[in-house]
Amino acid sequence: MLLETIRCESGEGHHLPYHQARLDNALKTLGYDTSYPLQTLISPPDNGLYRCRFLYDQNGYRIEYHPYVPKKIASLRLVQGDEVEYSLKFADRDALNLLYEKRDGCDDILIIKNGLIADTTIANIALYIQGKWVTPSTPILEGTTRARLIDNGTLSTAYLTPSDCTKATKVAIMNAMVGFVEVDNGIIT
Repeated sequence: MLLETIRCESGEGHHLPYHQARLDNALKTLGYDTSYPLQTLISPPDNGLYRCRFLYDQNGYRIEYHPYVPKKIASLRLVQGDEVEYSLKFADRDALNLLYEKRDGCDDILIIKNGLIADTTIANIALYIQGKWVTPSTPILEGTTRARLIDNGTLSTAYLTPSDCTKATKVAIMNAMVGFVEVDNGIIT
C-alpha cells in the first residue's frame, strides 16, 4: 500500500493540496485511474496534534490517527544506500529500516545514493551554504514540505555531495510532521 502522512492539528489537515498532488501522482505512476479526495476524507480529532496515516491503493483506503510526539533528531550518520528505491511513498519501509540500523549511535542517517546526498529515513534534508538553504536535487522521496518550501522560494535545489556537508553552517530536516527543523549537532561523517 501507498502512504500519506499528514499533520493534523485542532481538527484540520495541514497542506492537503500538496498531499493530494503526491497521492494523485503516485496512483497515476502506477497506472491506476482512481483518486481519493483528501479534503473530504480527512476528519481528524478536534483537539491536539495527530499524525494521520492515509494508506491507499487502487482498491481502497484506510485512515488512522495517532497522537504525535516529535522525535528529536540531533545527529545524522552518512550511510551509503545506492540500492534503496523509495520514489513513491509505500507503507513498506524495509529497505529504509535496514539502512537505519547503520546509524551507529546517531539519531538517524543521511543517505548517500550514487555519490549524492539524498534524504534521511524520515525526512528530506537541507544544508545552509553561502547564505541560502539548499536541498538535494536527488531526493529518494519528494516530500510535501520540501515541495512547498521550493515553491515559496525558501529552498533551492542543487546536486549535493558528501563534501558539501563540510561547507554547510547549518543542517535542517523537513517533513509533513515536523515542518522545517534545524539539526542541533549536524552531520557526522
